[in-house]
Amino acid sequence: MDIASSIADEASVRSLIESRKLVLIDPHLLRGRTFDDSLIILDDAQNAAPETIVEIVTRLGRGSRLIIAGDPVFQRDPARQGAILAREVLRGEENAAIIDLGVKDIVRPGARRGLRLLLELQVRRRTMDDREKNILEVAKQISPDADIITVVYLVDTKKKWGIDSSHVPDALIVVKEGHLGRLIGQGGERISRIEEETGLTLRAVPLTLDFKEYVRAVHPVAWIHKHIIDFDFAGPDLRILVARGNLGPILGQKGYYIKFVEEFFKNLFGFGVYVEEAREEKRARRRR
Repeated sequence: MDIASSIADEASVRSLIESRKLVLIDPHLLRGRTFDDSLIILDDAQNAAPETIVEIVTRLGRGSRLIIAGDPVFQRDPARQGAILAREVLRGEENAAIIDLGVKDIVRPGARRGLRLLLELQVRRRTMDDREKNILEVAKQISPDADIITVVYLVDTKKKWGIDSSHVPDALIVVKEGHLGRLIGQGGERISRIEEETGLTLRAVPLTLDFKEYVRAVHPVAWIHKHIIDFDFAGPDLRILVARGNLGPILGQKGYYIKFVEEFFKNLFGFGVYVEEAREEKRARRRR
């Protein structure tokens, strides 16, 4: 009733259920059924076993359509990856369409706030190594009023991918929104002291759902963020959409730049990252 209340009154919904035009079914009770001339919606697919999704597909009869709705991002139990696997399997089907909804598509303020808190919870649970803990302790001593969520040490990752750009810091400090100024200090005095104590070049960012800010902080090409058209979830990973002609700078030679960025994102959030170049016609429409 809660779900249907925005499009129909309670009496109408009850009438649809009583007339069997709207049927609610436990996905475990599908054996022997066939759905002809029906619209089947599998909701919360991330909680369904992959075998359950296959079972539903086999029950499709004449003139029926199937919609699978699920969150493949934060709910990654290896034993129950229904939403992720369904997306991958159906992507190659001729009559299937994949619609990825990201942060920008959230319409409920509470859902956006909940997503940000879930992201923060995940980052706070992240296990730091001794070098990251040392930076954290120094930062807490010099900026005791700053809520520091985590520290990501980047030196080893830079060496791995041959990154020698002066724009890339040795470590990134992630703070709660509204606490960046407390960490940096007036005129950068505090973060300069932290750098002196640790002997590292540091950069700090607030935890935000604007993922472009993290690319801006760690990508070897300092200006590349200006050419990112969109950066949002697309399935279980994050997709960077760049303006036409800027694929090379964001990927780097042999793709090392984006591999470095992806390793950073996996280390911080657990998400993969991939890049796509915008089509020319999209830019043309935007100019008009």
